[in-house]
Amino acid sequence: MKIRRFKGLSLRQQNVLAGYLFSLPFIIGFLLVFLYPLIQSAIFSLSELEITRTGYGLKYVGIENFRYVFRIHPTFVRELTETIIAMVTSVFWILVFSFFAAMILNQQFRGRWIARAILFLPIIMASGIILKIEMKDYMTGILEYGMEEVEMFLATPGFSTYLSKFQLPEAFLENILLAIEGIPDIIRSSGIQILILLAGLQAISPSLYEAADVEGATGWENFWLITLPMLSPLILTNIVYTIVDYFIAPTNKIVANIRSASFGSLGYGIGSAMSWIYFAIVGLILVVVFMVFSRFVFYHE
Repeated sequence: MKIRRFKGLSLRQQNVLAGYLFSLPFIIGFLLVFLYPLIQSAIFSLSELEITRTGYGLKYVGIENFRYVFRIHPTFVRELTETIIAMVTSVFWILVFSFFAAMILNQQFRGRWIARAILFLPIIMASGIILKIEMKDYMTGILEYGMEEVEMFLATPGFSTYLSKFQLPEAFLENILLAIEGIPDIIRSSGIQILILLAGLQAISPSLYEAADVEGATGWENFWLITLPMLSPLILTNIVYTIVDYFIAPTNKIVANIRSASFGSLGYGIGSAMSWIYFAIVGLILVVVFMVFSRFVFYHE
């Protein structure tokens, strides 16, 4: 397929222009749909909203709403800290599970299409409408009842004693137990990540592995020197996506706290201040993660 080139532009300028063209739908959607609510939310965070007969009125209070969130609100700071700590553990295990699931699904075996269909079900089940239905669904109750037996098994001293025989660090041991308890959530949250990594695995040229086999490389060396570097851009994409997906999940404590504050007795001002604090912290985490992990990303020309 022949690609038309813009005359008078260098290759780098053409790539930049193509990037802007692909981003144009998002830019237009942001300007038309999200920009006004974003500005209005910033105004609310610096004001006290009062309901009047004709609508509402705003009383400018400066940073008092932010001061209330950090110094007076009884649970916001604690729940925010707990959410960030839980995010690290959740993102790690989701990435591990999605990576190995993609590796398995990329192999040739009988019934592979059935296994793919089962593991891609979380993509459908993670949608907002399905999630709301699922919260009151009968089958969910059955699953929760079944998980009680698993939790009882994990709580028994015998299982913990068995794992302790491996002489693992206590913090790592607790992390494993928490991951086992959260297996349903990990599987449910891994659908998109599996799909992205599977597409990346299938895009790796077989000639790379053939050349490595000629040189006498083992399967372990192929993994570390070919598979992992070629997938590193997609792994970074999955890290960013998983962090964002975790922080905006409907079951997130902070999201529920912001919602209850906005529509409860605290008012839109406090709720908007919580939202901006949450947005700033999530943005900072994403910037740090991108700066750290982008150093290990390999881009194949």
